[in-house]
Amino acid sequence: MSRVPTISLEQARRTALAAQGFADPRPAQVTMRHVQRVVDRVRVVQVDSVNVLVRTQYLPFLSRLGPYDRGLLDRARDGGPGRRPARLVEYWAHEASLVPLHTWPLLAFRMAEAGERAWSRSIAQSHPGLVDAVLGTVREHGPLTSREVEAHLRHGASRAGEGWGWNWSAVKKALELLFWSGRITSAGRTASFERRYADPVDVLGPELVQRRDQLLDEDPQEAVTELLHLSLRAHGLGSRRCLADYLRLRGPRVDAGLVALEERGLAERVQVRGWDQTVWRDPAARSPRAVPGAALLSPFDSLVWQRERTEALWGMRYRLEIYVPAHLRVHGYYVLPFLLDERLVGRVDLKADRAAGRLLVRSVHWEPGVDRVVAGRALEEQLGQMAGWLDLSRVDFAQS
Repeated sequence: MSRVPTISLEQARRTALAAQGFADPRPAQVTMRHVQRVVDRVRVVQVDSVNVLVRTQYLPFLSRLGPYDRGLLDRARDGGPGRRPARLVEYWAHEASLVPLHTWPLLAFRMAEAGERAWSRSIAQSHPGLVDAVLGTVREHGPLTSREVEAHLRHGASRAGEGWGWNWSAVKKALELLFWSGRITSAGRTASFERRYADPVDVLGPELVQRRDQLLDEDPQEAVTELLHLSLRAHGLGSRRCLADYLRLRGPRVDAGLVALEERGLAERVQVRGWDQTVWRDPAARSPRAVPGAALLSPFDSLVWQRERTEALWGMRYRLEIYVPAHLRVHGYYVLPFLLDERLVGRVDLKADRAAGRLLVRSVHWEPGVDRVVAGRALEEQLGQMAGWLDLSRVDFAQS
C-alpha cells in the first residue's frame, strides 16, 4: 500500500478555501460569468426563508465576489427575458438548495424515496384525488405558486358545481410531495419568496427529465458516487462525514462511492496534522501559498455547513442559535463568521433595519488571540460594503 501523504493544517485550510472560491480574484464589476464561477465552485447553494439580514442564498456570492447585483442570482434561478433558460434549479440537496441543472437528475434516488415515506401515503389517503388534481393543474397552468394552484382548483370545482373539500394546507402538502418526488419542480421564486411550481420538462428540458427517469430504474450507487465527486471537488478535501453531509448522502453507498473514487484516481487519502480523521483530497485541488482577504459568511455558507469540519480546520466551535431562546444565546440570533486571511477570527450578529436604513451590528465576538485592531478595521470595511450592497445608509453598533 502506498504511503499516505501528510499535510499541515494550514495547507488543508488553503485547499478548502480555494475549492470554495475564496482564492479567486474579486472582479471590479460582477457579471453572470462570475456568478457562474461561484456556482461551479460550490456546486450547491442553500436556500432559507430567514430575512433578518438578507436571504441566505445571496450571501455566498457576496462573500466570494464582493457587492453585486442580486438580480443576477435571480436570473440564474428563474431564467431571463425571452425565456432564457435558468442555470440553477431548486431541490432538496443540502436542505432546500439551488443546484446546477445537470445535478438534478442525479438526485433521482431521493425522488424515489418520497413515495416510500409515511407522510406521502398519508396525504393520498386523507385527501383522495388531491395529488392528481394538483399535478394536473400545475402541468396545465404552471408555473404557479401554491395559492395560485388552490385558486385554480377552487375555480374548477365552482364551474363544475362541486363542493370544495381541500384547504390551502392540504394543497401545499400535495405540492411538496410532488416537488420532493420530482413530478413537478421549481421555476424560481416570487418577490415574496413563494416557490413557483412547474412541470420539469418546462424548466429543465426533456433530456434532463429523461436522464432522471433512466436513473430511477438504475442502482443509485453510480449517482451517489458522482455526487460524492461533486462534493469532494467543492471541498478540496474532507472526511467521510464532510463529503456525505454536503449533499445529505447516507449509508453504505457513501463508503462504496469513496472506494470507487479512489480506484478511479479521483480521490486520494491524506493525513492532516491536528485532524484526527481519515481525509480524502481531490487530486486536482489547488493549495495556494496564501488566501488573503476578508469575508462575512452566511450561517448557511457551504464553507461552514459541517460544524465538526469547521472546528477541525479553524478551531471555531460554531453553532446556529436561531432556534435557541434569546436568553440562552451565546453569540446572537443571525451570527456570521468573519473570515480574515485564512482564519475565522470572529462572529458578528447582524440585522438589516430597513425602516431606519441601517445595518445594525448587535454584537461582535472575537476568537482568542486575534489582533482586534487589525481585525476590527477589516470588519468595518466589510460592514460598510454590506450596508451599501443592501441599500442601507449606515452601520450602527448596538449599545452594550
